[in-house]
Amino acid sequence: MREQIMNHTLSTVQIKPASRVPEFLRKKKRWNEILIQGFLFFCGFVSILTTIGIVFELGKESLLFFANPDVSLLEFFTNTRWQPSIGEFGILPLATSTLLTTLIAMIVALPVGLSAAIFLSEYASSKARSVLKPILEILAGVPTVVYGYFALTFMTPVLRGIFGEQNVEIYNTLSAGLVMGIMILPLVSSMSEDALTAVPRSLREAAYGLGSTRLETAVQIVVPAALSGIIAAFIIAISRAIGETMIVAIAAGSGSNFTFNPFKAAETMTGYIARISGGDVGYDTPDYNSIFAIGLVLFLVTLGLNILSRRLSAKYREVYE
Repeated sequence: MREQIMNHTLSTVQIKPASRVPEFLRKKKRWNEILIQGFLFFCGFVSILTTIGIVFELGKESLLFFANPDVSLLEFFTNTRWQPSIGEFGILPLATSTLLTTLIAMIVALPVGLSAAIFLSEYASSKARSVLKPILEILAGVPTVVYGYFALTFMTPVLRGIFGEQNVEIYNTLSAGLVMGIMILPLVSSMSEDALTAVPRSLREAAYGLGSTRLETAVQIVVPAALSGIIAAFIIAISRAIGETMIVAIAAGSGSNFTFNPFKAAETMTGYIARISGGDVGYDTPDYNSIFAIGLVLFLVTLGLNILSRRLSAKYREVYE
């Protein structure tokens, strides 16, 4: 009896087909979005292709330099004399002067830039921030040639007046490094301020609720929470300092000099590239090929710093829900 009732029920029930999706809810091809997506993919592909082209060109020309029988890879990294015209191929004088100017620039840019970022993020009012931040970022728009002549005509006389003309040469790495730090200052302050601003307001309010002062909250709570962004800003600033050309080419001097004295003239890697590439140097000569070898070293150093920045940022990144 139960089976007859179930069969009768099923025979009387009409199963309706699944209702169709309304026409206006169907996903349509939007050609404008397809075009935008294709354009963005093309831009990303061009950037990758450009990087590959740079690496290929640097590697190809660098092979011509290292294929020279007078060039030794060990001598290239250990010799303290750099005179390609007479067969001296030691990159240490150029590397040490580059690191010296970068160190001086970081001593200026990192603490001052972070302090400015903390002030703009934690202390300044909205009106003061809207005025001070654009003024600070104007420094980023000044041409580096202007900074170079500023270092040569203003900073160097000031240093010679303080430390003595007999101690400070007209061309020196100290003035170039100090002005380079001023140039990098907006980069550090802007990126650090963005990282500090991204910290949730609830962390600040919790610290204030426990009786912390504004300085204690900024230094002990906000800065550690934004550490990944601050580290990224510092490493990008170091990369920017290593790759700076015009300031060191104008103010630091020409001619390699293996010295750690910031009052002496010394040529950096980028300064050497600018000097040789702008002169009358024949193709496939040691001087010409050496600029690509140095450029490859700079590229590898910058690549290593970017990889380090990503790893440190991922390690110290804080995730807030």
